[in-house]
Amino acid sequence: MQKRCDKPLIVQSDLVVLLDEGKADAGQAREKLVLFADAVRRAGAIHTYRITPLTLWNAASSGMDAEELIAWLASNSRYELPLQAESMIRRLIGRYGKLWLSTEGGKLLLHGSTSVMDELTAHESVIQHVKEHLDDGSWHLDERCRGVLKQELTRLGYPVIDRAGYHAGEELELSLRLRTISDRRFELRDYQQSAVEQFYKEGTVQGGSGVLVLPCGAGKTIVGIAAMARLGRATLILTSNATSVKQWKDELLDKTSLQDSEVGQYGGTLKQVRPVTIATYHILTHRKSKSLPFTHMKLFTERDWGLIIYDEVHLLPAPVFRMTAEIQATRRLGLTATLVREDGCAEDVYSLIGPKQYDLQWKTAEAAAHIAAVACAEIRVPMHSSTAAMYVQASTRSKLRLAAENPAKTQIVEQLLQQHVGKPTLIIGQYLNQLHLLAAKLGVPLLTGEVPQEERQTLYGRFKAGELSVLIVSKIANFAVDLPDAAVAIQLSGSFGSRQEEAQRIGRLLRPKAGNNQAWFYTIVTDETKETEFGMKRQLFMLEQGYHYERLISPIVKDAQEEATAQ
Repeated sequence: MQKRCDKPLIVQSDLVVLLDEGKADAGQAREKLVLFADAVRRAGAIHTYRITPLTLWNAASSGMDAEELIAWLASNSRYELPLQAESMIRRLIGRYGKLWLSTEGGKLLLHGSTSVMDELTAHESVIQHVKEHLDDGSWHLDERCRGVLKQELTRLGYPVIDRAGYHAGEELELSLRLRTISDRRFELRDYQQSAVEQFYKEGTVQGGSGVLVLPCGAGKTIVGIAAMARLGRATLILTSNATSVKQWKDELLDKTSLQDSEVGQYGGTLKQVRPVTIATYHILTHRKSKSLPFTHMKLFTERDWGLIIYDEVHLLPAPVFRMTAEIQATRRLGLTATLVREDGCAEDVYSLIGPKQYDLQWKTAEAAAHIAAVACAEIRVPMHSSTAAMYVQASTRSKLRLAAENPAKTQIVEQLLQQHVGKPTLIIGQYLNQLHLLAAKLGVPLLTGEVPQEERQTLYGRFKAGELSVLIVSKIANFAVDLPDAAVAIQLSGSFGSRQEEAQRIGRLLRPKAGNNQAWFYTIVTDETKETEFGMKRQLFMLEQGYHYERLISPIVKDAQEEATAQ
């Protein structure tokens, strides 16, 4: 029997959980912990997680109850579980399912236990939407408040289950192909089918809205297409950029019975509104000035959509949240590799798109060879002497940029390119000046947001065909980039401590690879600077998923210092 002192968890009364990676069962504990807690930070072998109302409600929506969770924590905790922690978990999960919306006779109703409804009467932000208190204890609500009320109840700590149903939307004849246009056999993987069924939930009142979380490279687009086929209704697809719009259209035409005339692209010079329409978040949030309305938000109502798919839902901008609050009667599907949001709007995803319905862990997908195995390494280099003096005197913000653009990083890039010569490699960075200088030095093409879409497609094509083995890309590589064969990524710099960005960049490598199915991700940081602190924060999501960053001190530190001195 395992001794208490060998248990991997320390649970605090404020629902902060410490995971000791030095203990034998730490890996198994992490796999369970991430289902109901968020990673906060790490310090050596100790990883800090926080259990929040939102993480508990997402866990409850997937079937986990308070007693199961408490029993698991107690059995894996080094010390006795604090009574305050037990009480908070029971209270927070206990609120899930105590409120629900329904429609009866065309009326929008809020139901709940008497005690919870009594508590809500103290909140004017809720009561303002009530038209009438009915005899059975339910409330007749303003029909227009469905979205904003869900947002407000979530903010107040009272999650509501939406059983008010959906309108059907325009019918769409759509089926999946057994063979693609290229005559390759096509079928859903088991986990893709499970994800679709979890979203659809035929015969239940909770199906039809929610978020599916799958690693990059695991086929989120395929899951979205399968959900469309399952539903058979006109669909609006919102995604991150023009490249992703093209990818969605190509996949739809390749893997479904849809014809080209049935799939529209909405953006740039094309404003096609068809039974399936694909647009970007950027076009929806376009307006001529801040005082004018959004020009293209009307797309939400231009057809009788039966389904709206939010690709990369973690990137959803605030104006689209506001519009989504007004269309709660339309089925909504969020797709993402990570629900991490750096802007604190995770509650809005939960209340307006829906709870997490399915979550495929990255390491689970890797073990089944559905995605590539990625070796992660952090390489620390000294500050180049040409900028060392400037760094000491610079402001906090300037220090980070100087560290990110450290000229000593170039030698590491050259060494890594020699180490992986011939392998498809992406060099990714945040700062354009740094990238332009490196592109000129290496004689390698540079892909930024300034490059026209047609030229991007040419570079993508050359990279996929093997004509280019190295491509330098700016932060556009954070999102849908059509480079499925990349096996190596070298990160020069990033957006402060963005966990989301780190996951997206590693995601560029995850498509399965021929042979040993191996890929490599390197992040280069300047040692003893603010960049190392941000680097540790960036890695949190991947560490939470079970990845390990090997920390390396540059083997050419001495050479770099000598070169700097010589200059």
